[in-house]
Amino acid sequence: MEKAQPLPSYLVQRYQGWKATGYAENQSWYRRLAEQGQHPRAMVISCCDSRVHVTAIFGADQGELFLHRNIANLVPPYAPDGDYHGTSAAIEYAVTALKVAHVIVLGHSTCGGVKGFHEMCHGRAPELAEKTSFVGRWMDILRPGYERLGGNDADIDSPTLEKEAVIVSMENLMTFPFVRDAVAEDKLSLHGLWNDIGEGGLEFYDAKSKSFRPV
Repeated sequence: MEKAQPLPSYLVQRYQGWKATGYAENQSWYRRLAEQGQHPRAMVISCCDSRVHVTAIFGADQGELFLHRNIANLVPPYAPDGDYHGTSAAIEYAVTALKVAHVIVLGHSTCGGVKGFHEMCHGRAPELAEKTSFVGRWMDILRPGYERLGGNDADIDSPTLEKEAVIVSMENLMTFPFVRDAVAEDKLSLHGLWNDIGEGGLEFYDAKSKSFRPV
């Protein structure tokens, strides 16, 4: 990697500040984590969006949550085809190796991935429709949910489509045999959430009413 560069100075300064304070004041805790390994109770699948601060929302410390982030917090269907599957690999590890008790899909407001998908469906983002677009092909995971809402014939607002992405991901989680088995044995529970970034709100998916309700 001849073109790799040193860290930006502001990140170096922040690291040094953390090492001198945050780490120094909790050194024994970090060493315990390193020696005993991780034992998270929950996995959270959230968006890459820098505004989604998962650990802050739940007041979580190191070692409490197994985090996986991707574009628009999507889970693809189970597809053991031998290709690269980062999200599926993370789910497999969390459920079969770490044996988490909960898998949480966390969506959020003003999601750029969901907006781009909507624009693509209406022909306003041709670059995402290209086969070479990683983002576009990833967002195709949401297409079944989009069609369920009425597709291009319906007036679908952003929050509705963002929440549909959460529902689609939860449905796809159940296509994984090890997830389905763990749920059937009451060893695992699935949860869908949607975070309103501007208002600090959090809603959960209620399977009985098939709607999102405030936490």
